[in-house]
Amino acid sequence: MSASFASALDAARDAASAQHYPQGALYVVATPIGNLADITLRALHVLQQADTVACEDTRHTQSLLRAYGIDKNASQLLAVHQHNEAEAAQNVVQRLHEGQRVAYVSDAGTPGVSDPGARLVATVQAAGLRTLPLPGASSITTALSAAGAVAHSAEHGGFVFAGFLPVKNAERASAIGQLAGEPRCVVLLEAPHRIGELAQALAVLGERPVTLARELTKQFEEVVTQPAQALTAWLEGAPQRSRGEFVVLLHPVPVAGDDGESLRVLRLLLAELPLKTAVRLAAEITGASRNVLYDTALAWKKGEPQGD
Repeated sequence: MSASFASALDAARDAASAQHYPQGALYVVATPIGNLADITLRALHVLQQADTVACEDTRHTQSLLRAYGIDKNASQLLAVHQHNEAEAAQNVVQRLHEGQRVAYVSDAGTPGVSDPGARLVATVQAAGLRTLPLPGASSITTALSAAGAVAHSAEHGGFVFAGFLPVKNAERASAIGQLAGEPRCVVLLEAPHRIGELAQALAVLGERPVTLARELTKQFEEVVTQPAQALTAWLEGAPQRSRGEFVVLLHPVPVAGDDGESLRVLRLLLAELPLKTAVRLAAEITGASRNVLYDTALAWKKGEPQGD
């Protein structure tokens, strides 16, 4: 156990033991995305109490548990990953029927979002068994909190989680074309060996701001916002900029007005007129910014499905 966590287990017991932790239940436990200190006290307590820790990678999870001073033998660790999740879920259900407390963790972050876990939870719930979530670290919300990319508009607030885009160039380009018309913030994930290709593909979004968040919570954490068309140049500016797992945030498309009237007028005009003419008339009718209307209309056009 790391000396820095010597008192953490005692603190976890004192802070979390008063709550009831039923047997025969699946506990979905978020774990740190890089910084071990981001574990929650309740997570530490449940991981101690668990009869079985189901996990994406048993070796990785064993190392994580030992860092906190939690000792589980090999029979208490159960691999549940994307390649065996359906079969392994039945094993979990059997253990729950036996009255075990089963904790599920992915390699990092909150399970069932981008990592495995959703199929396991669905199987457990279909069996009429209980699932309890333990919130904690998530690369998605961590990046969003530092990027200022979520609009507060009633019409276009919130964000859309798109995860990993297709690997093949044509399919990726098609996906980006559809996302270009999404007015809300879009959250993507990407691996270091493909971030360069994604940056090149996103260049079609022009001046749309994009935040790259890499190595979140780690020593060399970096969060930077650039126009989409400048991402490749920024990545190529230093070798280390392409290292680490990435969260990529497409900032909201500028909207013409909070009341939505200018957008309604613009849509009606676009249905009958060329883009530039529709934008000019919409600006004259509503008083909205012509530049913002043009950017909005262009984003809509990029998001339209293309014919063969």
